[in-house]
Formats: sequence, structure tokens, C-alpha cells
Amino acid sequence: MSVVLCNVASATGNDNNNNNDNISEDSNPVTIYRCRAPIASLDCMEEFSGRSTSLGSNPAIPVRNNATTTPGLRYKNLGKSGLRVSNVGLGTWPIFSPGVSEDQAEAILRLAVDSGINLFDLSEAHSGTRAEIELGKIIQKAGWKRTSYIITTKIYWSTKSEERGLSRKHIIESVQASLQRLQLSYIDIVLVHKADSMCPMEEIVRAMNYVISQGWSMYWGTARWSPVEIMEAYTNCRQFNCVTPIVEQAEYHMFCREKAELYLPEMYNKIGVGFMAWGPLSMCLGDTQNGERLWLPKGSFKTKSQSYSWTEDEVNKEERLEETRRMYDKARDISNLAEKLGCNAMQLSIAWSLKHEPVQCLLLGATSAEQLHQSLQALQLLPRLSTGVMLEIERILDNKPVRPPPISTLALR
Repeated sequence: MSVVLCNVASATGNDNNNNNDNISEDSNPVTIYRCRAPIASLDCMEEFSGRSTSLGSNPAIPVRNNATTTPGLRYKNLGKSGLRVSNVGLGTWPIFSPGVSEDQAEAILRLAVDSGINLFDLSEAHSGTRAEIELGKIIQKAGWKRTSYIITTKIYWSTKSEERGLSRKHIIESVQASLQRLQLSYIDIVLVHKADSMCPMEEIVRAMNYVISQGWSMYWGTARWSPVEIMEAYTNCRQFNCVTPIVEQAEYHMFCREKAELYLPEMYNKIGVGFMAWGPLSMCLGDTQNGERLWLPKGSFKTKSQSYSWTEDEVNKEERLEETRRMYDKARDISNLAEKLGCNAMQLSIAWSLKHEPVQCLLLGATSAEQLHQSLQALQLLPRLSTGVMLEIERILDNKPVRPPPISTLALR
């Protein structure tokens, strides 16, 4: 096993000794990686070599059935806390859907644990209380040590209840009910799903601080909060000496990038809020006129009754049709690129999301063990996503978010 131990001082103070080792093939500036631990797998060593991989020269991703830990799986600190999570987590909303049997759900969870995944994300809003009940049963049956896995669950609203909001009463009752369903003494991270404009932020942060002080949860975070709301919560926590949130959970994939790439890195650098992403598997296959099936984001064809980046009232029919054609063209090009890399478009989407540094944990869902296995093979694709490949993907997508220019208040007067 190769070990990389480097720091800025040694890299800059011994230029004469290291010139031969630090010259890359494309003569780009060398990136210094501050690594303190051995690389877990030789599969990722290409990430440090700086070499580019030509398109179309890669064989299909090999299937590894006997590996105890999936090659490419890493463990990162969530936000600026000390909590170490796998860079791939398991979202349980499809696992406990009506079409998945208990045996299938247990097989998926066991495969996740055997593959090295240590984070399970729950949401009463998506899968109801059944997910927490079934997960609690599987954990008790498997006998996993409580220190070996991390549970995250959300509070705010339920599809099966009229109880909504983030009052102190609702927060405490929701956490206690989740503990009973999970048959656990504590939850690792309680996520507040959506901010409540009708409830004072002080009440929310004090309630979450109380939940943590009682030992019912170790940390708390947010889900689908705006940067302004996250900053307001942090400010209130500092003002009232409460525990600050450590993570924001948000959608992120090739066609949803602005919040994750422009604003969440700023939240991390300023107040230590990490980023847990979901979305690469929230895709569907669309049929073209000639019968061809393409990989497309579900958000491309949403209805008027929902909330989207563009609405029926804002664009006319011709513009919508043109946008649809552009999406098909991008999907076709992404699928062709994935084929050249020896994978499918879904695996390329997962690897692309993980390639971005702000993503500390990417949530994947599955309805079968085979589907999860195929998704995890995307981790082996990471070393192949060289600078050239990433630039090609960027050219195809042509949607890199750009922060709007600042507006002078003097100019508005």
C-alpha cells in the first residue's frame, strides 16, 4: 500500500529534490494534498497522478462482489464537526416504499453495511413512519453495534398528519416518537425539513438545543433551507448560546447546481455547515419519437401545480418545446460519454456529483440490492473523471452557475 504524507512546508522547501516527482504530463500547476492517512485503495491513486484519461479507452467498470469495503468509498467529517460519515449514504425513502418487501429492504441495508456505508437517512415526510419502524426492526435483528452506523431523520411535516410547523411542542414530540419507532436511545442527526416562517427562529434553535442536551440527538441540521435562513439560525444559536447546525441537505445533480456550488461552500467556510446531497438518482428515462430511451431529470417535465425553475405562466409553448429538445440533446450526449467511459449515465451522474469537493455525503436510494450494487460501482469511476472529462461534461451541460454581479445601492438611488 502506498502512503502519501505531505505538507506545504516540505513541498515548497525541497523544490530541487522533488522537481521530477511534481512535474505532471500537462505541466499544470501541482496541487498539494494534505494527506495524513494511507490511501485506502490503489484504485484512487490516479486521482493524485494528474494524468488525463482519453475518452473511449476505458474498459467497463469491473464488478467486485467480494470486497468488504467498496473501492473509492471514503469517510469525511460532516461539516466542521468531528462526525465521520461515508461519502455515500443510503436514503431509505425508496427502500421502504410499498413495492419493496421486507426481505428486499433487509438485503439492501445489509449490502450497504457490508460495502462500508455508515449513514442511513430517514424522512417521515417521504416514506411515513413505516421506514423508521422497519429500519428499527432490521437493526435489532442484525445486531449492529450502535457506534457503527449513523441515523438521520427529519421533522417538520408529515403526509399522514395535519401536524405541521416547528414549534417547541412539535419538535420534541416528533423526536420522541422517532426514538420509539426506531427503538434507539438517540438519533445521530435530526434534520429540520423546511423552515417555518410562522415560528420564531429563537424557538426553533432553543428547541433543538434542548433535544441535544437531553441526549435524544447528537447533532442537528437543516434540509431545504435557504442560505439566509441557515445564517439566521446560526446567528440565533450564537446569541442564545445554543448548539449550531452542522449540515444542510439539498438537491444536487447535473441539472440542479446553483445552491450547492455557489452558496453552500460559503456556508461551510463561514460557519462550518456541511453539505449532504441528494438527487443523482431522481432521474427518469424518457421516450423519444423514434423509440430511443434517454436519461433525463424528472424536473424537466413537471406540471404547473408544482414549483419549478420555470413555470407554465412564464414561458410560452414554443420555448418549452425548445427547452425540451435541448434537454434531450444533453441527455443523449451525456449517455454517449458514459458509454465511452465504460459505464451508464446514472453511474456517471453519481461520480460527477462526488467529484465536487463541497459534497461530503451523497445519498443514494435503491429498490433492490442489485440496483444499489450497480450504483456503488460508480465510485470506481472517480479516478477516470480527469480534467478533460470534467471539461467535456461541462461543455455538454452548459449550465455552470454564476453568481450575479453585486448591485450598488448608490446606483439604485
